[in-house]
Amino acid sequence: MDSVKKYVAEFIGTFTLVLVGCGTAMVTGCDHWGGYLTTAFAFGLVIVGMAYCVGNISGCHINPAVSLACLISGRMDVKDFFLYFLSQTIGAICGAACLKLIFGLGNVTDATGGVGSNGLAGVNGSFAAGLIVEILLTFIFVLVILGVTDPEFKHGSFGGVVIGFSLVMVHVLGIGLTGTSVNPARSIGPALFAGGDALGSLWVFIIGPFAGAALAALCYKFLSSKK
Repeated sequence: MDSVKKYVAEFIGTFTLVLVGCGTAMVTGCDHWGGYLTTAFAFGLVIVGMAYCVGNISGCHINPAVSLACLISGRMDVKDFFLYFLSQTIGAICGAACLKLIFGLGNVTDATGGVGSNGLAGVNGSFAAGLIVEILLTFIFVLVILGVTDPEFKHGSFGGVVIGFSLVMVHVLGIGLTGTSVNPARSIGPALFAGGDALGSLWVFIIGPFAGAALAALCYKFLSSKK
């Protein structure tokens, strides 16, 4: 039962991330600094809230890239990784479905034109540039997570705040380039409903975050090693 609770917690957390984060992007359009920063803070504040809500149940990964880093770091096993990934992805899809329903029933204009999905317009359609952006931003974000949650060090109860503001940080740069994924589940959900270019470039927002997370895990293992 405890395992089931972990997966439900990951579903709820990722559902909330997509609903609030992508929903804010859909309302503001991120086409001016007010909307840009509002969206960045929406994603970050969801992490802060969920960290203190489901963090004590599942660790509040709500991101397959974070789960991969935890797997590589020896903080979770292969079975949990795949079930976390599944729970997170289903949560993201349900979050995007709710946004599609709300905006459809309310006849509200989606200012992003694609359910808040990620894209390569900010890097002129370059797959290579998009990959580099997602690898680097995920590397930074996940490295912070691994450091602040390292059981060898006591960071008190401020971990959720640090992680949330780190997500704001990477969004401030990334929104104008790729929309900032750093989270495969967050990209999969909206892309399924947006279709078109969002689906065509989805692989960038799966491979990039996973690669960045793996590099962060290996880097942190080296940095924190006592040898």
